[in-house]
Amino acid sequence: MTEPDAPLPVDPSELGFERIRYEKSPPRATITLNRPEVLNAFDFRMLREIARACEDASWDDEIRVVVVTGEGRAFCVGADLRSWGAELVDNPREYWKWFGAFKDMHDKLREIGKPTLARVQGIAVGGGNELQMACDLAVMVDDAFIRHVGPEHGSVPAGGATQWLPIMVGDRRAREILFLCEEVPARQAAEWGLVNYAVPRAELDAKVDELVEKLATKLPQTIRYTKQQLNWWRDISWHETIGHARDWLSLSMANDEAKEAIRSFLASRS
Repeated sequence: MTEPDAPLPVDPSELGFERIRYEKSPPRATITLNRPEVLNAFDFRMLREIARACEDASWDDEIRVVVVTGEGRAFCVGADLRSWGAELVDNPREYWKWFGAFKDMHDKLREIGKPTLARVQGIAVGGGNELQMACDLAVMVDDAFIRHVGPEHGSVPAGGATQWLPIMVGDRRAREILFLCEEVPARQAAEWGLVNYAVPRAELDAKVDELVEKLATKLPQTIRYTKQQLNWWRDISWHETIGHARDWLSLSMANDEAKEAIRSFLASRS
């Protein structure tokens, strides 16, 4: 990735992305998580690439809508424990650095200044659900599900879930999702307001295209400020908690409960 000299958009080919595909076809830009072999789990470079793509899209006046999706059978399953879990266990300083990249990605996406649409073409687990919640709208295939597993794997889901689930689905349902760690089928997610639409796989792209077309006709400065106002509840819950979450989760890497849970997960996948 290159550092810009000014807030000017560039051709995606100039950015040298390896973990995502970034495509621009005005009025749409598409960010595709492209690690299907690990169900599009986040590693450090992927987080940095998503943030840089969001930055570029925010600077491109020809782009009116940004679509976020995944390659393969998963939208995203959150952090790639197999790539970094062993290194961060008992290493709070390194976890704090890693979490900073996660926070920066969310900030760049949420503050992009134009509508974002999650095209959830597969399962969304943990940080994957937090990613789709960070978008303004979401369309999900009806044969997929959303799930949080942090309380089973030694991680508090405080990278968006504890902040935004109560806003989107209500307090009791948020507790149900996070405490029980059970699958929420797409249709139920739509009924609860966790996504906007659950559609058959064959209709996914048509529904995404329909929404992109409608959003692209709106006045860009007016919709940007409308989004800023709508973000108030999300922003206040995020900014009041995310710094504390970053520090607490970092320190928890030295905690026996978290260490044992992560090591058990890694052993089960080896």
